[in-house]
Amino acid sequence: MDTGTAGPAGPAGAHEGPVWTGLPRGVLKMRRLLLVVWLVPLAAAVGVLLGLFAGPAWAAFAVLPLAVAAWGWRMLERNWRSWRYAERVDDLLISRGVLWREETVVPYGRMQLVEVTSGPVERHFGLAGVQLHTAAAATDARIPGLVPEEAERLRDRLTELGEARSAGL
Repeated sequence: MDTGTAGPAGPAGAHEGPVWTGLPRGVLKMRRLLLVVWLVPLAAAVGVLLGLFAGPAWAAFAVLPLAVAAWGWRMLERNWRSWRYAERVDDLLISRGVLWREETVVPYGRMQLVEVTSGPVERHFGLAGVQLHTAAAATDARIPGLVPEEAERLRDRLTELGEARSAGL
């Protein structure tokens, strides 16, 4: 599976951190397709409407949605690379964000519900997400765009670990 970033950072033998797993490349493909599906027709509509009602010179403003699409194309890849998760002994780490990094730590013993969800667009691209629910709403977390087999494996593992850890509380 082609992923963003994986594995501990640093030279061999250095302090070992968590083993990170990135999201599959299908997430990037899906998000880029959605970007194009929304912004290219918008650019065409802006160009035609401004050309008809305001004059041909105003139709040049149709370039703005195309510029946003070009910028978004690159930003989506940066965002895709930023998403990763790591399974540790006592908790699950989820890291994301380009400008503002956010790392969520979800202890297995605090998990109340683990769901696998997949909307119509995700299903078309063969993707699913894992939604984690805890007692505190602030620590609910989501891992989007996993391959369905990995999402189900993760759900089963997290549920098993959650039950084992909560039994010991």
